[in-house]
Amino acid sequence: MADLYNDDEARSFCDQFEVAGQDVALRVYTSRLLGRDPTLVLHGGGNTSVKTTQRDLLGREVAVLCVKGSGWDLVDIEPPGLPAVRLDALRELRTLETLRDEDMVNAVRGALLDSRSPNPSVEALLHAFLPHRFVDHTHANAILTLTDQPDPEKHVRLALGDSVLVLPWIMPGFPLAKAVAEAFEQSPECTGIVLAKHGLFTFGETAEESYRRTIELVQQADAYLRRELGGVPAMLLGEPRPLPLAERTATLAKVLPVLRGACALPREYAWGQGYQRVVADARTADDLAAFGMHQQARELCASNPITPDHVIRTKGHYLHLGPDDLQSADCVRRRVAEFEVAYRSYYEASAKSISPDHMHAPKPVVVVLAGVGVVALHQDILGARIAADIAEHTLRVKAAGHALGDYVALTDDELAEMEYWPLELAKLGKKQPADLAGQVALVTGAAGAIGRGIVEVLLERGACVFATDIDRDRLERSCRDLGVGARLATFVADLTDRDAVQQLFDACCARFGGIDCVVPNAGVAHVSSIEDMDHEAFAQVLDVNVNATMLVLQGAARTFRMQGTGGSVVLQASKNVFAPGARFGAYSASKAAALQLGRIAALELAELSVRVNIVNADAVFGDDAVPSQLWQQVGPDRMKARGLDAQQLREYYRDRSLLKQPVMARHVGEAVAWFASMRTPTTGAVLPVDGGLPEAFPR
Repeated sequence: MADLYNDDEARSFCDQFEVAGQDVALRVYTSRLLGRDPTLVLHGGGNTSVKTTQRDLLGREVAVLCVKGSGWDLVDIEPPGLPAVRLDALRELRTLETLRDEDMVNAVRGALLDSRSPNPSVEALLHAFLPHRFVDHTHANAILTLTDQPDPEKHVRLALGDSVLVLPWIMPGFPLAKAVAEAFEQSPECTGIVLAKHGLFTFGETAEESYRRTIELVQQADAYLRRELGGVPAMLLGEPRPLPLAERTATLAKVLPVLRGACALPREYAWGQGYQRVVADARTADDLAAFGMHQQARELCASNPITPDHVIRTKGHYLHLGPDDLQSADCVRRRVAEFEVAYRSYYEASAKSISPDHMHAPKPVVVVLAGVGVVALHQDILGARIAADIAEHTLRVKAAGHALGDYVALTDDELAEMEYWPLELAKLGKKQPADLAGQVALVTGAAGAIGRGIVEVLLERGACVFATDIDRDRLERSCRDLGVGARLATFVADLTDRDAVQQLFDACCARFGGIDCVVPNAGVAHVSSIEDMDHEAFAQVLDVNVNATMLVLQGAARTFRMQGTGGSVVLQASKNVFAPGARFGAYSASKAAALQLGRIAALELAELSVRVNIVNADAVFGDDAVPSQLWQQVGPDRMKARGLDAQQLREYYRDRSLLKQPVMARHVGEAVAWFASMRTPTTGAVLPVDGGLPEAFPR
């Protein structure tokens, strides 16, 4: 834990945010310093404030509290993330004996200087009731380790001395704000306030003073834990030993599709029955892999979070899968079912009175795999990553808490109050999920024009995409500017190699948890008359366009069977299947064979609720950034035969269609996305994306 405050950096923030004023600029600076350290706050956790003055619409100087707003993260907060609230209006509320949550929110919003600002933190009153100009609130791991004990004050006193106050757990909001203010007024010389099972508040007259008090107290807590524990807790050191790294990845590839399928929620859509799927984010660091092997791991996974702030991201309990559980798909499914039963019991006993009409999904969000690590499951990859980050820190804090004495968290009743608290749930927002949210798509031949178009549209629709090609450089160039971060992963594979295809599917399952849509799109061409056909060239086209397609369909079938939630295959064939061209025998024959494989797959995979459909595209030239490899290969021959240049060739193919429109790569992507949405009970279909060619109509 380092003190990162730097005078030159502080001045640069004052220059950068000069319009907001020096107080707010420095508040932004030290807030980011706190947010930069995940052992202090994680993903929107914690909050900060500054008391200053700003001008209202009448030009009057008004005392305001600029406090972190909902939806902002300390790591990258800016002045708009610190909405200004009239300070006197907030402090007047302290005279009340009680204040309902909805009235508190209404009063705080009503005191905003600018009604367009985000909702101020639910801790706004606590910040307002303290007299200090700057106030910092963190959920530091070291502080939580001290307080998640049977006697939290004992460890806080030994670690931090008498300069801090220690309060028991109190539900955030108005009651906590009053309790903190009263405690401070009784001991105004204190340098900080520790809230049991919640976190730390520090304060000062300058941003630097408040920030450095946080760092100093956390450093003292860290030093105390090092002395008491003698270093890293034993359960994180690897006795019993976790699996070797290669075996961890192999286990993920085997277990995650089963786990992911078991955690998918059956859901009724307007167009029929389906699933709300989840994607996975796995962490396999040595200490996390070791945690799950320890004899106390299951008990600690079944205990409540290190701070209730995490519950809306991870649920209260984690599912633990021991070494024996990982050996069988049935065991994994049974353990998930047991988790559901336990969550329903928790809801009935502790949460139903709070939320009688709505129970959260009873599936696990975080799963600890013995000897492997920890996995988080969420319907989007960002949510999975947030939960996985929290889980990493949680396991380390729980291990330290267990080593320090006896890890003790909130009771179920206390946790349920937080998990179902509307003001806490409001942090999640109400964004409508994208069409393909939660789906994972594997796209082969992703470096080419059509492959790029498919990848682009699937990403736009919210899917995670595992893009593969044999050409590493082209694949990187094709995917470089898509700008979706964690939802896109790439993998280089020769699909004619059986082992490489298996590695491809394993890598996708280890990366995202499984696969819902498989798009066999890779293909090559060869221009030659049958009379002059080179046998090796013909065999190569068949190997890539037919044999590789068969291997990909095999991998898809195995994965779909493990998941048990259905899925889709959208095979890219060609208009040449129905309307072949001279000197294009190798390509036309291989694509016809691939289409026939798709039809057979539609027959065979229907029992798994998998739809297999085919797209027949034509004349997709791509663009300068990602040109079509096929047309780079066959274009010169076509231009020579017809006496056309490159532009005239494009116009020729456009104008020969019924619709007289160019066929773009993203048009093929739109067709794939439609089939992937599974909005109609369609399988075995052939969809032309060719502008309308009567000779290529499916028949």
